[in-house]
Amino acid sequence: MAAKIHGRLGSADLSATTNTSIYSVPSGRKATCSINICNRNASSITVRVAHIAGAIGSLANGDYIEYGSTIPANGSLERTGITMTATHTLMAYASSGSVSVLVHGVEEDV
Repeated sequence: MAAKIHGRLGSADLSATTNTSIYSVPSGRKATCSINICNRNASSITVRVAHIAGAIGSLANGDYIEYGSTIPANGSLERTGITMTATHTLMAYASSGSVSVLVHGVEEDV
């Protein structure tokens, strides 16, 4: 039977206007996960989320699953059901700091 990890897979407190790797699937593993982005600001922000087939340096326009999406003051955005294979990475970007990102789900052996 495959070894599984359930729950929190990665998190970050984003720096403004910086592509940040939130979670990368280890070799020999696969994952099904959700990403939640929480805007802790008193004003709206815009965010980007990418599912990259590799490391963050491999980012291409076709990797984005959110781009320029607005999160209202003290609001959040969630994407669910993201399936990933070994070495894939979830990346997040925000127009401002004070933004929390959490990836949770199931990671298991291939």
